[in-house]
Amino acid sequence: MTRIDAAYVRDALPQRKADGHKGNFGKLLVVGGAVGYTGAPYLTAQAAVRAGCGLVYLGVPRCIWAVEAEKCVSAMPFPLPDDGERLSADALAPIREKMRGCNVLALGPGLGRSAGTTALTAALLREAEQGVVLDADGLNALSEDLSVLDARRGRVTVLTPHDGELARLLGVSIAELSARDREETARAFAAAHGCILVRKGHRTLVALPNGSVLENTCGGSALAKGGSGDVLTGVIAALLAQGASAADAAACGVWLHARAGDILAQRLTPYCVTPGDVADEGLAAAFAEVV
Repeated sequence: MTRIDAAYVRDALPQRKADGHKGNFGKLLVVGGAVGYTGAPYLTAQAAVRAGCGLVYLGVPRCIWAVEAEKCVSAMPFPLPDDGERLSADALAPIREKMRGCNVLALGPGLGRSAGTTALTAALLREAEQGVVLDADGLNALSEDLSVLDARRGRVTVLTPHDGELARLLGVSIAELSARDREETARAFAAAHGCILVRKGHRTLVALPNGSVLENTCGGSALAKGGSGDVLTGVIAALLAQGASAADAAACGVWLHARAGDILAQRLTPYCVTPGDVADEGLAAAFAEVV
């Protein structure tokens, strides 16, 4: 396996021209959120801004739009049709319109689970020609029908499951998944479905469609908190929007996110680091080590 370390990230990060403007550094659309899950889409959008994306749009259910508008300063939230708690299938048309002007879609943080969100996720995966980073309940929706993922072969799709989500994608129990070889399972899934699989956990793995696997070299329990994955999704999507290859966006995003947690743990202890700390402080420190 290739090791993801500071040297790898230093070489792979997309360059930023000194005379560049916001239009040069990518346009990202984040879609997610539901009643009770207002933090997840915010963390993804905030992390994407911190990771250098030029313009970040955040599509959320109308019922929580005011909350997101209050939270967001740098990202741009907008309301979408909902069923009173989460996005409905009627959100497809306005998302489709906004997606035309963006080069990456991050889908799933805080999305919630319903027939409407499952149908919406499938439709967006079918239609999106741009790169997609799929996380959280986007992955749970995908587990209903993996043929939607297979149909994206040849387009960039990055999945970021923890083991519970990966077990659902594979249709097995956690115990069955745990009994399998971790690396080989990730490799086989990525190759079978033509996607990049970021298998989160201690020493996160990045499996590529060609059978290659990269292993992260940092990270610890400071990140073992709800919301950390939402931050990771934002970093990967931001790097992809800025022109990194899908493999490099995933690998660099994994290292920067994990390193941010390690840096903060030295000061705050692993107990006290929050996902918000990682987005607001840790990422800047991690980037400073490689740029």
